[in-house]
Amino acid sequence: MDKHLGFGSVSATDGTLVVPPEVRRELGLDKPDAVVEFVVREGEVVLLPRVAVHPNDVWFWEEGQQQAEQEADEELAAGEINAPMTGEEFLSHLEEVTGEKTSEEP
Repeated sequence: MDKHLGFGSVSATDGTLVVPPEVRRELGLDKPDAVVEFVVREGEVVLLPRVAVHPNDVWFWEEGQQQAEQEADEELAAGEINAPMTGEEFLSHLEEVTGEKTSEEP
């Protein structure tokens, strides 16, 4: 259902969009560093509130990584993931997977 919260304006010179305070509060856009995505849908502009992502974290949100995260979540939910490993167990597993020695034996 639509909820009319007032009118905004767009500056023709620089494209600045003024969003009414009621809309900013409703969508949480009154917070510092608020971000919106603009979507054109059937001749209308839709603003979708989004969370800003630090440039160092962009990789996590890429499609391939999100797919891997989903698979890991499914494996965890199905009980297919073992309990945490000790450091020694991890290095041993890493050697098995890569075929390379991870440390020198005394």
